[in-house]
Amino acid sequence: MSDVLRIGNCSGFYGDRLSAMREMLEGVTTGPDGPHGLDVLTGDYLAELTMLILGKDRMRDPAAGYARTFLRQAEDCLGLALENGVRIVSNAGGLNPAGLAERLAEVAHGLGLSPRIAHVTGDDLSAALREGTVALHPADRDWTQALTANAYLGAFGIAEALGAGADVVVTGRTTDASLVVGPAAAHFGWGPTQYDELAGAVVAGHVLECGTQATGGNFSGFGDLPADALTTPLGFPVAEVAADGSFVVTKHDGTGGAVTTDTVTAQLVYEIQSNRYHGPDVTTHLDTVRLEQVGTDRVRVSGVVGSPPPERLKVAVNVLGGWRNSVEFVLTGLDIDDKAAWVRAQVETTLDASPLGRPATLDWSDTGPATPDAPTEESASVLLRATVLDADADKVGRAFTSAAVELALGSYPGFAITAPPAKPSPYGVYHPAYVDRDAVEHVVVVRGPDGEERRAVVPHPPETTEVGDEAQAQRPSPYPAPIDTLTRRMPLGSFVHARSGDKGGDANIGLWVATTGARHDPAKHAARVTWLTKLVTPSRIRELVPEAADLEVEVYPLPNLGGVNVVVKGLLGEGVAASTRFDPQAKGLGEWVRSRMVSVEDSLL
Repeated sequence: MSDVLRIGNCSGFYGDRLSAMREMLEGVTTGPDGPHGLDVLTGDYLAELTMLILGKDRMRDPAAGYARTFLRQAEDCLGLALENGVRIVSNAGGLNPAGLAERLAEVAHGLGLSPRIAHVTGDDLSAALREGTVALHPADRDWTQALTANAYLGAFGIAEALGAGADVVVTGRTTDASLVVGPAAAHFGWGPTQYDELAGAVVAGHVLECGTQATGGNFSGFGDLPADALTTPLGFPVAEVAADGSFVVTKHDGTGGAVTTDTVTAQLVYEIQSNRYHGPDVTTHLDTVRLEQVGTDRVRVSGVVGSPPPERLKVAVNVLGGWRNSVEFVLTGLDIDDKAAWVRAQVETTLDASPLGRPATLDWSDTGPATPDAPTEESASVLLRATVLDADADKVGRAFTSAAVELALGSYPGFAITAPPAKPSPYGVYHPAYVDRDAVEHVVVVRGPDGEERRAVVPHPPETTEVGDEAQAQRPSPYPAPIDTLTRRMPLGSFVHARSGDKGGDANIGLWVATTGARHDPAKHAARVTWLTKLVTPSRIRELVPEAADLEVEVYPLPNLGGVNVVVKGLLGEGVAASTRFDPQAKGLGEWVRSRMVSVEDSLL
């Protein structure tokens, strides 16, 4: 058994770079002990929104429901993976892992190959909910209308498949990190109570799961990346995992981007909710993670502590929420607010007078000011967006778009819209739920070259724990804020990085003090961390994000990472597919917060 397992990633979402699988299989990474290829290649294709998309696919075709791009990649690269001895583990099975495994077998047969293909199933609870044979928590909701309902399975089904000799493993809704934890558990023989090792692998999986976000993608310090990042595609990350669960993050030679303590931190704080990461196999204590730059494009991650997993499994539920549509008006030059008020009143009056009535939701964006004395017409213009949602498609169809378009010659001066009227589109609503473990059967099916299938049921963890009150881990509030003396008004991002994202209807913002690049000052780093952790309170976040003024805000210190994790409850409404917000996935929220002005002590600059 090798003392290091090299695991790479080739996909962070359904639609990622199609050539990445071949790039990762052909590339090598040169470390202290020479160049190496991969042992395992993972691909993450699922997100909460993706499950909704696949659910719609399955409504049209019951044989669909998996990530079709993965099948195209496998057709191109399966022979290369087998030749190089690289095992492929992916959650591309989506809502139909058995169907994807069957199609993979057909592809392999057509290529003259005979791999062992395994699929992991048991996560899909939608039929059981409709039949009333399984109950979700909370129980005060009608879950029978779910389009999709999938429990987040753990890593030991993948480990079972690999232990049985599988060359390719496809899963449904396992956790993203399980794609890395499973191979590591199989390789090192970890048992279900080796919590520190499992937790370390969970962190490795979390770093890898979003692909090039760990090597400079969506990174607020992109100006510090090597110049070739502008012309060379960013490399996908590789984790060199050790038997104790520690690992080194790196990337293949000759690929774009960089691996630094900051790029890794950016992914670590992405889409987390507290300083505890509650997975199906282990609870990972994120405040124990330690990073160390150990070479160019090499960051060592160690010290991760784990504890028993929660007693229930999380379930991602999507329901069809109704129909949506939108129109964007262009407002140019002077009197922007008055122009916006006029067209809003005209549209609303028309909708109120319609026989169908006003849609259930009519949301208007804020316009903001145009550039004074603008040198171009575009910079003198702002957009006003009207978004409507309703259970009745007709209310958000022609009745809505006509109310806007028919004003073309009878409204504000310079009337224009950005696109022709569109037909309404269906939208879904995501709900997080929980299910008792006994209601889920975690099943692995391994298909041999002869077509014979071996089925195994993965046992539940030997011990679990009740999820405690994590309020104790939050930053105390009120908390002494720095006194505004001898300060300068500066953007928060002067030396603070950010990464933000969505967790259902909640938004998360990770903020940390730069540890590399032009914004880093080693002599002032510790003082800057102290300043940041004192500055960021729930009340300060509500000041920086006025939309959060009436929302619950949680702040969790992450001292080893030199920052904090912020969770803004309900900022995204009912989630990405139903949100009427300008940035429904909160991808740019962190960058907006970095641009906000705060008082910074002179001694920190």
